[in-house]
Amino acid sequence: MRFVRPLLLSAVWLCAVPLAHAQTAENVAVVINDNSAASQLVGNYYVRQRRIPASNVVHIQTVTDEAIDRATFVNTIERPIGAAIARERLQDRILYIVLTKGVPLRIAGTLAVDGTMASVDSELTLLYRQLTGRDSRTGGRIENPYFLGAADTSTARRFSHREHDIYLVTHLDAFTVDEAVALIDAASAPSGEGRIVLDQRAGLTNRMGDDWLAQAAEKLRAAGQAERVLLESTPQPASSTTPVLGYASWGATDPQLRGRRTGLPFARGAIAITLAGADARTFLPPPDEWKPMVDPANRRTWFGGAPQSLIGDLIREGATGAAGSVAEPFLQGVPRPEILFPAYMAGFNLAESFYLATPYLSWQTVVIGDPLCAPFAMRALTRDDLDPPIERATELPAFFSARRLESARATVKAEAPVVELLVRASSRLARGDTPGARTALTEALAAAPTLVGPRLQLAMLDEGAGDYDAAIAHYRRIVELQPNNAAVLNNLAYALAVRKNAAAEARPLAERAVTLSRRNATIVDTLGWIEHLLGNNGAASTLLDEAMKGAAGNAEIRLHAAFVAADLRQKAKADAHLNEALRRDPAIGERPEVTALRTRIDALTP
Repeated sequence: MRFVRPLLLSAVWLCAVPLAHAQTAENVAVVINDNSAASQLVGNYYVRQRRIPASNVVHIQTVTDEAIDRATFVNTIERPIGAAIARERLQDRILYIVLTKGVPLRIAGTLAVDGTMASVDSELTLLYRQLTGRDSRTGGRIENPYFLGAADTSTARRFSHREHDIYLVTHLDAFTVDEAVALIDAASAPSGEGRIVLDQRAGLTNRMGDDWLAQAAEKLRAAGQAERVLLESTPQPASSTTPVLGYASWGATDPQLRGRRTGLPFARGAIAITLAGADARTFLPPPDEWKPMVDPANRRTWFGGAPQSLIGDLIREGATGAAGSVAEPFLQGVPRPEILFPAYMAGFNLAESFYLATPYLSWQTVVIGDPLCAPFAMRALTRDDLDPPIERATELPAFFSARRLESARATVKAEAPVVELLVRASSRLARGDTPGARTALTEALAAAPTLVGPRLQLAMLDEGAGDYDAAIAHYRRIVELQPNNAAVLNNLAYALAVRKNAAAEARPLAERAVTLSRRNATIVDTLGWIEHLLGNNGAASTLLDEAMKGAAGNAEIRLHAAFVAADLRQKAKADAHLNEALRRDPAIGERPEVTALRTRIDALTP
């Protein structure tokens, strides 16, 4: 059953978990794509090595391609991770989300400062905000609240949710599984020895990047690290015979760095960046003979869709962590070396250091490495910073609770006790306490009888319990209160058509919902499915084609189109739609009606 829901409330699981006193495995969520053997190997190894609690391991089923469309990202990555975090009441305790090789790298979209393309990692940093009910999705980049900017390193704070409503997301990836595993091993025992090598590109007209490298050297020297700093200001590539703990350059955009190897002896725990764009666009291994930027105008010399160098080569050469971009970030969007290296040397861990240095979120950045990697000791945070108490009113962790209530109050026009009841109901729903959620929703509705939110939640609970008459009664009452509520009209139409075999009654409701929603794709899908139930498969096919154009990544719409095409005996079309639905959401294949559909399609004559 698929619904358009105007009120979504996050939830938690009230379970007993050991309290953390410092940033440890307790603060890390590991995401494993069960459709990827590489993800399982890398993820399971990391879980064992870092002793990640089972409650913090999130299994998803998503595509294994490096690119993913936004709808599939939301449905198969963002929502499952959010649900797992909420189910275990980890909203505040989780600081770091670690993705593994085999989880997509980038969300397909437009390329521009206000474009919709972003790295999966950078988009997931905003998941905390999404869980609070604050919709952070916009075209283009978003200011990173943890970015240090022009402030001194001494003013930087260790990361926690007391101050910041984001997650820090890293990726365990490399050209091969073995190289990704090597990242984990190196991060578990990093070296505190090594130089910071900063390679300027002499002769640039725009000196912004070179100025950042010079500032990094100056800040490190001021911090007493002068003997560690190597600032190469000549056109020649930087070199070192002693271990290297940090490296920054222009990558292959520097004519002197067109090879794929730096020749530097990276130490365990070394971190690296380049000021080049699109250097994390792929972790497929290039042919041995490939060289970046040989002839940028000639696409035949490109690899992975661009001519630039790849940070995968830095990982292969021995770097334990690196940051790059899945597409052009523009120079202002790359991590700043003058923040990154002083922070790392001051004791911040890998994730903190990279994100202190990263100006934007919902953008192109990918941070490779174990977030807990930290060669230098630093003060631990307090228990209250890392694991705040549960608030009685909402049954949510304290920092998250305050933000969730703030968001709910901005959305729900009701007295504070009613809003608290609604938030409490959602937290109970996520941990499976349906009776408790019903109690809270019923209390909220008694206090505010005309409020749509709790009635809608009760309607959906009734549908889930098979009490369709009660659900339909709630939907009808909401339509009385809000005659132009397209989402509820959609739900009512769907319930009547599918649950009560009343497609003829449902059709005008769905048509009205389509008009009111300005032809929202999922609502057009409902109308298309109703036409199918009425036997009007030609009209249904036209509507579903429209719905697919508006929501290309929606697996349910694809599945409906497969049923309609099968009824029209369009074997190739039905087969293509079903395969695409299964690719976008493999769990669909477990439904008995889908198994039966596959049999029907296979039996059709081509």
